Amino acid sequence: MRITPSVSNTLCAALLTAGAFAGQAQAAPYYDPSNAASSTGNTIGYELYNTIGCPGKGLLEPGCATNAAAKPVAAPKPAPAPAPVVVAPVDSDGDGVPDSIDQCPGTPAGVKVDAKGCPIDSDGDGVPDYLDKCPNTPAGAKVDANGCELDSDGDGVVDRLDKCPNTPAGAKVDANGCELDSDGDGVVDRLDKCPDTPAGAKVDANGCELDSDGDGVVDRLDKCPGTPAGTKVDTNGCPVITVINLKGVNFDNDQASLRPDAIAILDQAVSTLKENDKVKVEVAGHTDNRSTAAHNLDLSQRRARAVMDYFVARGVDAGRLSAKGYGQAQPIADNETDAGRAQNRRVELRISN
Repeated sequence: MRITPSVSNTLCAALLTAGAFAGQAQAAPYYDPSNAASSTGNTIGYELYNTIGCPGKGLLEPGCATNAAAKPVAAPKPAPAPAPVVVAPVDSDGDGVPDSIDQCPGTPAGVKVDAKGCPIDSDGDGVPDYLDKCPNTPAGAKVDANGCELDSDGDGVVDRLDKCPNTPAGAKVDANGCELDSDGDGVVDRLDKCPDTPAGAKVDANGCELDSDGDGVVDRLDKCPGTPAGTKVDTNGCPVITVINLKGVNFDNDQASLRPDAIAILDQAVSTLKENDKVKVEVAGHTDNRSTAAHNLDLSQRRARAVMDYFVARGVDAGRLSAKGYGQAQPIADNETDAGRAQNRRVELRISN
């Protein structure tokens, strides 16, 4: 019997429908009508007949066993979410701190900054490290633009330690910034005209020892303070006896010969002259006012010569001695009395060097 296409199609459709219902009844939860090999994307017609109950079977693949258990089909994996687009924050000065929180924009390249984008100032003196030429300045110290402590007078001692501010330029100072006073007399070296003054000595504004009586011997060494101005003094500040009156060396009236009572005094003078062998002495003779001035001048000269000759005879160098008469011109007592005239008839030793 010849079957026409219409009958064939009808029969297939019926069979397929019956098979579909049976398959759905047995394995409805596992059926998947999608078929990538089908031109329609689904299993229909003969394709449905060949693959019914076999999800995923291709068109030309063998059919499923009628008693095969259907396997569950895994759900397709969802497509991965696209990666988020990260937009880097703007950092105009490249210091690692975004402009939005950078409190010190425009930081020079390479400068280390803090979390706020400001240059680091390790010692907190207000000068950032990259400009600070004096790091580790003590807290609270005033500094200049280089971060170094101020030294207002330029003496090399910073103001914080300087106990003598406003020192003159060029003055040498100690660790406290005070001018040096090497001898400790209270006058700084710059003004001290007498350096190396002994410790404890009183000095004037020039740093020189006081000489209250102006005799050339400082008070510290002066054993005769208050010497009258102009008086010659020795190294002890005591007056140098320039005129020695040989008291007791007197002469009889109108005589130039030495009396016996004068010898002891003259011998003492000889000893003194020998001890001071550098001293030059003038032996000065004097008279009272009796007789004429000319006669008295001659008489005084002879009296001076008599004493000088005695010195030479006792070993005093004649080169150190001279004799001169002054007559009645230089009395030391009243010529109106015998006692006064006796004092005026005298011999003196005058030191000439």
